[in-house]
Amino acid sequence: MAGVAFGGRRAVVHVLYLIDSLVPGGAERSLAALAPEYVRLGVRLDVAYLHERDGLAAEIGAAGAELFPLADGSGRLGWTRRAAALLRERKPDLLHTTLFESDIVGRFASLRTGTPVVCSLVNAAYGPEQLANPALRPWKVRAAQFLDAATTRRVRRFHSVSVSVAQVMGRRLHVRADRIDVIPRGRDAKQLGTRTEARRAAARAALGLGTEDAMVLAVGRHEYQKGFDVLVRAVDRLRGRDVPVKLFVAGRDGGATGALRVLIAELGLADSVELLGTRDDVAELLCAADVFAFPSRWEGSPGSVLEAMALETPIVATGIAPIREVTDGPVCARLVAVDDVDALADAIAATLAGDGTAARVAAGRERFVAHYTIDRVAEEMVAFYSRALGLDS
Repeated sequence: MAGVAFGGRRAVVHVLYLIDSLVPGGAERSLAALAPEYVRLGVRLDVAYLHERDGLAAEIGAAGAELFPLADGSGRLGWTRRAAALLRERKPDLLHTTLFESDIVGRFASLRTGTPVVCSLVNAAYGPEQLANPALRPWKVRAAQFLDAATTRRVRRFHSVSVSVAQVMGRRLHVRADRIDVIPRGRDAKQLGTRTEARRAAARAALGLGTEDAMVLAVGRHEYQKGFDVLVRAVDRLRGRDVPVKLFVAGRDGGATGALRVLIAELGLADSVELLGTRDDVAELLCAADVFAFPSRWEGSPGSVLEAMALETPIVATGIAPIREVTDGPVCARLVAVDDVDALADAIAATLAGDGTAARVAAGRERFVAHYTIDRVAEEMVAFYSRALGLDS
């Protein structure tokens, strides 16, 4: 088996990566992007997942990872038993968990096997933003936080996708800063390709758009977190100002889908807003778009913003800390306050009018190439595994 350098030593690391599912969300897309790079760097990669759902399994398997579904209908106890059995069978050097259920299952499974655990912090959870979510009960949020914090001693090191998430979650889970490594998400520049007029024209034609139509794109699952309700209201404001746009939302149904559909109908925006569902051509949609809108109320690290930067799509987003971190504040994107409908509408209109848009687009592409390419991120993650295993001492 090929070796990989850890702190000047040659070694092979076997990682079992445990994640809730392989549906195409942010954490799952990041894993799919990293998988071929891990294998290229010599990592032996197993991927286990709790829920059997359509998504990125084929792509991750094609990259060279071995896949292990753990769904058996028996919930957390069943997942824990099956995860522990898999750890005994596969004997990985390291268990890497991502997302809440997998974090908890992985920590309890490791108690049975002694496998070292690392966890990724991918979102700023348990805060006022989550407590304001009408779909969540506050006591459940606090119970999840308690369980998460109570099991952190099982974790050898934490990986955070942003500085802000490391700071926030360090406080909320009572984890010292010296146990957290910040490594951002990345994207494959070659896979995304480049923005060309021919590519843009073909993508817009496929959507039925004319050359004069103003297209706004949003990407993400339909959840309160993503702020798509604010974006729909901003489209309504723009229509009232005689700045018509066509909004496309690419992403799977979620807890906010019903409310979004009701809002679109109530505002009479059926001809202006289209929910596309899950798409495997987000790069093409970004090339087609005149504006990429990212109105999230909270985030960990906005992977689709990275894709927009790579493909030179003008960005309007909320100015929350993880987005400011990725975009270097307002250098690469036009930023607005969370839940501010009028400011979001103003920013979209200004971007369409070309006010500083070209400079932000150029800066975004340059920043992506300098900091967020997938090969760079993969090397940093392998070094993180090295530190967790004590191979760099």
